[in-house]
Amino acid sequence: MKFGILGTAGIGVKSVIPAVQASEHEAAAIASRDEARASAVADELGIPTAYGSYEALLADDSLDAVYIPLPNGLHADWVRAAADRGLHVLCEKPLTASADETAAVFDYCEDAGVTLMEAFMYRFHPLTERAAELVASELGAVVSVTSNFSFRLPEGADDIRIDPDLAGGSVMDVGCYAVSAARLFLGTPDRVYATTTDTRDCGVDTRMSGVLEYDSGATARVESSFDTPETQYYRVQTTDGWLEANPAFNVDPTAAAELTYATDGRVVTETFDPTDSYRREVEAFARAVETGETPRVDREESVSVMRTIDAIYESAETGAAVELD
Repeated sequence: MKFGILGTAGIGVKSVIPAVQASEHEAAAIASRDEARASAVADELGIPTAYGSYEALLADDSLDAVYIPLPNGLHADWVRAAADRGLHVLCEKPLTASADETAAVFDYCEDAGVTLMEAFMYRFHPLTERAAELVASELGAVVSVTSNFSFRLPEGADDIRIDPDLAGGSVMDVGCYAVSAARLFLGTPDRVYATTTDTRDCGVDTRMSGVLEYDSGATARVESSFDTPETQYYRVQTTDGWLEANPAFNVDPTAAAELTYATDGRVVTETFDPTDSYRREVEAFARAVETGETPRVDREESVSVMRTIDAIYESAETGAAVELD
């Protein structure tokens, strides 16, 4: 499969383009609004073609799919533009800025006959796959989940992640992982209560703390921040034990990963060989395109996570719990 890359964002340059090149697929073209920048990245990474506009790349009939690492607020428009050209789309998380918009772009891609997948790469790491398997089949009922993804964004940074016009904020950047993990183990919550703080007077949240409640009595606590040292973990409490992953999301592809769980009075640590979750994500997306199967991160999951994020923001604004239908 030939991929076009819309933009020269760091996540693409450092992680996804090398992952495509390490697979049996090809990073065939890259585009930037700055043609010199596109050419420089193409030369650096050995990409055959560089374009000075996103429109020019989308007009390249040799491509099969695009990867979109653009700022959050631009995702929906370029997903639709790619679909109009018959290109399948792997788009960075969060897929769009709201649940309604997420549902709408899935409708659009379905009508266009193209596959759309949100790029939650951690869902393809063997650690995550094993954690989901253990919770679903070997541990008791889930009582609670605690999930946090935080890091320190340098003060004074001119960064798209703190730009309100581009759907920035800690929730949209890293808190979405915490919400995704809670959903993986407990599903969509029935109500949400959350607080957010803008510690930098930048117009977006730089810290979030939320509680997701379920009619079953289970709860999840989710947190994100741009103001604290890097933290990325989840812990699942069950009626007969617990499970914990740390680090859980952006796992170093050159390092082994560990998953620890306890059940029936025994504590077990499983170790996973170094794994490039980005490569596994790319390969899974390509298989879904080639076979016509529903991607692992599908419409239901993407919309559910975004509905929860919408409720987090609504609760933070109103100071009240938000019920999800």
